Amino acid sequence: MNTYAMPVLVEPPVAAPRTVYTVASGDLRPSANVTCWPTQRKLEDDLAAAVTALGWRVERGHAADPAAGHGFIDSQRAGIEVFKTIPLDAPLIVVEAVWQYSHHVLAGLRRHRGPILLVANWSGEFPGLVGLLNLAGSLTKAGVRYSALWSEDFTDAWARDGLSSWLEAGELTHDESHVRDLPALSPDPEVALGVALARQLVAERAIIGVFDEGCMGMYNAIIDDELLNPMGIFKERLSQSALVAEMGQVPDAEAQAVRAWLDEAGMTFHTGDDEATELTEAQLLTQFKMYVAALRIADDFGLDAVGIQYQQGLKDVVPASDLAEGLLNNVQRPPVHSRDGSRELYAGAALPHFNEVDEGVAVDSLVTNRIWTAMGLDPATTLHDIRWGERYGDDFVWVFEISGSVPASHNGGYDRSYSMRQPPMYFPLGGGTLSGVSKPGEIVWSRVFVMDGVLHVDLGRGTVVELPEAETRRRLDATTPQWPIMHAVLHGVGRDQLMARHKANHLNVVYAPEAATADRALRVKAALFAELGMRVHLCGDVRI
Repeated sequence: MNTYAMPVLVEPPVAAPRTVYTVASGDLRPSANVTCWPTQRKLEDDLAAAVTALGWRVERGHAADPAAGHGFIDSQRAGIEVFKTIPLDAPLIVVEAVWQYSHHVLAGLRRHRGPILLVANWSGEFPGLVGLLNLAGSLTKAGVRYSALWSEDFTDAWARDGLSSWLEAGELTHDESHVRDLPALSPDPEVALGVALARQLVAERAIIGVFDEGCMGMYNAIIDDELLNPMGIFKERLSQSALVAEMGQVPDAEAQAVRAWLDEAGMTFHTGDDEATELTEAQLLTQFKMYVAALRIADDFGLDAVGIQYQQGLKDVVPASDLAEGLLNNVQRPPVHSRDGSRELYAGAALPHFNEVDEGVAVDSLVTNRIWTAMGLDPATTLHDIRWGERYGDDFVWVFEISGSVPASHNGGYDRSYSMRQPPMYFPLGGGTLSGVSKPGEIVWSRVFVMDGVLHVDLGRGTVVELPEAETRRRLDATTPQWPIMHAVLHGVGRDQLMARHKANHLNVVYAPEAATADRALRVKAALFAELGMRVHLCGDVRI
């Protein structure tokens, strides 16, 4: 008889009565985890005080590591090991004061049977809100039930009441009355345009180029081919190593020509000599080579949109990809020619770039580009993190802020745009941003996401407002001052309504010249998405 080494399965522990277990998902980069750990500890202390005051006890699911200098779950393997020690049926709170990689805890959360609450601090300095929204979108895609809550310090009545409700009932419901399904649209020129563009996409096909999928643990940013292909959208899976190799083939003179064009256009570069802390001319030259290389590879594969992961892997080899990303999304940009010099690539057009290879933004930017172009409008799109916000006067003004670049037209032109070195904590090899303060005007905002195994899209309207220079400076200093900022007022959508509903850390925005045109363009977009078979939802005050 054969004797085998049979595995011994370890039974999970039993939950203690009236005990809440907590975990904290962190970054993959040790520098970010160490820097952000004091802020995380404060949030956990504030939350524990609130839970204790409600008659419950908090047990942290994993100890801090003195050698590492933090107490975050910093890898998927670490998360799997942590969840082996957490009772499957226990109430569980994922506490997030900073940006986090959702896949670090996704394996454990998929298996967990008890109620799950996602918690973040309402703060701009550290992007816990951004981390919460990404994890929420990832759990929504995975079909895992959860609740969510946010507060500055969990001493306010709204947060305390919400926490109490979740502890006693195992779930927490927020007001989402601002969301309604798209009604049947009566025929008109806008609907006809949307339907025609959708049918063209399905018939003629489009390709999105993905330079390494799955940026920063964003499970929600990966859309399966089975959902994309019926809409006529296909992926070209590319490697960032191929991008670096192509950069090596770009002569210095071509990169310098990009710089000269931007100088002539009036863009400002804040440069210095210290490679470790300042933006240098050498970093910029490499970034301009990336811009040229990205367009050439896009031309090689016939791409209709492109996304560069940039945060992992690439950041350890070359300066950040932000300048390339922002330039690609703008119609007016430095010309780039084929390798033999015979053709200008994507002449007179933006090549939509979906930052952080967010494929929800890829779908959105692809169709937005076609709609806005057909309507004779500037098709420059960008995604922003839903970073933070506060009331200013009579309005709640959001800080939308993406980690590095927007198209220059969103700032009002290159002469109103500038480049600063990316923070060394995130980008050891530096690289410049394409930053500025977004110009006042009317926007259409949107998010494509996966829920219940199918594609959905939320559509809304907003106004970008101009704040006094001192208030803009305060908001930049309260977040990340190197990054581009948008002061946005969403129409008919409250702070907590957006946080409760939104299924991603990202929100896609595009300008229209005035309100009536924005309303018509949104109608075209709704008709297009509906024709593609997506579930379309209108958020807030939308004229349709």
